[in-house]
Amino acid sequence: MRLLMLGGTEFVGRAVTEAALARGWEVTVFHRGRHAPPPGATVLRGDRTAPGGLAALEHGAWDAVVDTWSGAPSAVRDAARLLADRVRHYAYVSTRSVYTYPARAGLAEDGPVVESSPDDGDETDYARAKRGGELAALSAFGDRALLARPGLILGPYENIGRLPWWLTRIARGGPVLAPGPRDLPLQYIDARDLASWLLDAAERGLGGPYNTVSPPGHTTMGELLETCVRVTGSAADLRWTDPDSVLAARIVPWTDLPIWLPPGEPHDTLHAADVSKALAAGLRCRPVAETVADTWAWLRGLDGQAPQRADRPAVGLAPEKEAEVLAAQRQRQ
Repeated sequence: MRLLMLGGTEFVGRAVTEAALARGWEVTVFHRGRHAPPPGATVLRGDRTAPGGLAALEHGAWDAVVDTWSGAPSAVRDAARLLADRVRHYAYVSTRSVYTYPARAGLAEDGPVVESSPDDGDETDYARAKRGGELAALSAFGDRALLARPGLILGPYENIGRLPWWLTRIARGGPVLAPGPRDLPLQYIDARDLASWLLDAAERGLGGPYNTVSPPGHTTMGELLETCVRVTGSAADLRWTDPDSVLAARIVPWTDLPIWLPPGEPHDTLHAADVSKALAAGLRCRPVAETVADTWAWLRGLDGQAPQRADRPAVGLAPEKEAEVLAAQRQRQ
């Protein structure tokens, strides 16, 4: 198989590139040159946001394309149109954020989505940008376009900072504010499992939308954080705190305490999708212990300096805020 990876040097794109190379595929990585791609890939340089930035893609043919773009939809439109006659299959990594909020628990791929346009050339909010990208892929490739809709993505090379923040915080030890309930179910996908499924789907020529995350409750908040303690070898003391107390302290879910969302609409929207279609199409999700251990091993090789996407805000609770909340908790007890 000949794969064209649009991106391919960070997080999901890198996981796809590495997985394809491990299968012995011929992999071409088209990117801006900011980060080195995995060894073994053919490199094409270009900036898809610049005039003439797709010139390197004007020649060549591939069996499949994987595109993770999350900016202006017109960039997906232009690339897809350019490649439509020379590529068999186009996989666009979208997001479950394209569903209108709130997304009810158990929502499948036929749920209502936000309005958008493939011709939007300006930076827009994440949901509309991704929906516009979907429409662009569908316009050029029709039923040859696969729309992968993950939610929370974890694993090595994460450049958003969610699991890396928890690992580094817990590795420091001491009392750790742990947002409850402990048995709160989580739904996510390891980037490597997403990559493997995308490649399998390309070989099979799957098209249309798929919710590509684990079954709801693949792990829990308790299992995730306790695994972080075990993997880091930390003496951290997880102080489980009920959701109302966390929110009353003006702690922002998802941002101050990454991954966590309190029970209710926000949690159901992200952690309760119907994934039966993707599971029937072969999606498999590794145990959370493997994702946590491998992410920690990767982080340790970076001397504690995890990458951070410039277009995403940094996450994590300020130490002084955590100390304040834990002190108030002790006084109440």
